[in-house]
Amino acid sequence: MTPLAEDFGPPDQAKAQARWMALVERTLKGQAFDDALVTKTPDGIAIRPLYTAEDGVAVARDLRARDADRPWDLRMRAAHPDPRQAAAEIMKDLEGGAASALLALDPTGVNGVAVGSLQDLAQALNGVLLDLAPIALDAGFLGPKAADWLGGLAKAAPNAPLAFHMDPLTAFAQAGVSPGPIEGHLISAATVGARLSQTYAKASLMLATGRAAHEAGGSNTEELAVMAASALAYAKALVRAGLSMEEAFSRITLGVSLDAEYFTGIAKLRAARALWARITQACGVEVPAVIEARSSHRMLTRADAWTNLLRLTSAGFAGAVGGADAVVLGAFTDAIGLPTAFARRQARNTQLVLMEESHLGRVADPAGGAWYLDSLTDQLARAAWGGFQAIEAAGGIVKALESGLISDIVGATRAAQEAAFADKSRKILGVTAFPNADDKPVEVATPKAADFAADPPSVRVPGPDSRCPPLTPIRFSAAFEGAQA
Repeated sequence: MTPLAEDFGPPDQAKAQARWMALVERTLKGQAFDDALVTKTPDGIAIRPLYTAEDGVAVARDLRARDADRPWDLRMRAAHPDPRQAAAEIMKDLEGGAASALLALDPTGVNGVAVGSLQDLAQALNGVLLDLAPIALDAGFLGPKAADWLGGLAKAAPNAPLAFHMDPLTAFAQAGVSPGPIEGHLISAATVGARLSQTYAKASLMLATGRAAHEAGGSNTEELAVMAASALAYAKALVRAGLSMEEAFSRITLGVSLDAEYFTGIAKLRAARALWARITQACGVEVPAVIEARSSHRMLTRADAWTNLLRLTSAGFAGAVGGADAVVLGAFTDAIGLPTAFARRQARNTQLVLMEESHLGRVADPAGGAWYLDSLTDQLARAAWGGFQAIEAAGGIVKALESGLISDIVGATRAAQEAAFADKSRKILGVTAFPNADDKPVEVATPKAADFAADPPSVRVPGPDSRCPPLTPIRFSAAFEGAQA
């Protein structure tokens, strides 16, 4: 007789269950089962220690064939204020294994590459073959102008894999104000996008994301709800600009943020696809979701910055297993300053190891059929759909931002998460748990943005400014590091 059989007797289900429960009660030492073993996400979703076939939920799976060698797009962010340095970094990334680049633009050079004209962008992309290497933009209200510049540089190569990523809603949500009515910026972006779509057949025009809600401390379902509402708003704008419903949706990329909680990240990516399928079906089209996943900035720490490598690896794991089409991992020093060549290499190599050594992309939707992950995916999708419906009932994403509906919901969630970190029911490795007494500063690049500032072109559209309570980005560890996020 095996030791297991000796411990638990004959295979009688009732007896075995009673013995198991007795063992559980002894282990809990008087604690209630739910208090000790059931945790809740910031969305209020209960995570149990064990799932069975009874918890199985039918979840639509993404079983599209993936390239065995390059299952996802390894995308690196470039934000050095000097356009020439940014170009050198992009070329180094592409030579070092990256497949594409995400170019953050800011004419002042404070929050991105100092680009204020077509010539500046040409400098930032010097040496890049735009018909081969996908280039994505992150330009805020400058998006339509930057899209035109990028389109001009591609020299009308119809198959250039460009990602214009126009996203005025995120810029509005984070700034709390738009230069002219936000509806005007939607019209401007859609008009430019519709024109560029006639030349660039493979280009992505708009990025629909709830990143602003996430980085401000919102929950996964709040982020997904904002993403879904933004996607619908962009689709409507593109249709008004002349695109068919099917083409409008096919030109939108979904943006999802990933933190160190990789199981939740996997489920969130799968839930994003479920939401997209529900929306497109309701609009009478069938278009597969294209998702760009970016690592969370709010999870990064300044103290013991090396621990960020663990967080970023978890985010990359979730992106790969969850089936993201493109994954952008930040550098482990991003909470401190711009990355050095070493930090950029670490960001690239993290993905390369996940891709080429761990072979995470060899199986399509490996989470499918796992009772826990299917259940979590379903719960996230249902809760996010409820949030999306609430936004639409309030008049859509613009009205929900302007009225403060979204900022109030996100603010309450942020406060609850901050309280959880404060009472140490949630821990931050290297900060609230196991702080490194010998922590030494890590090296970062320290350019002077003012040295590279460009003349900013006007991004104003006619009419009065729109305003909303801003979704200000935070870092949860800042409260314990004595630093600002």
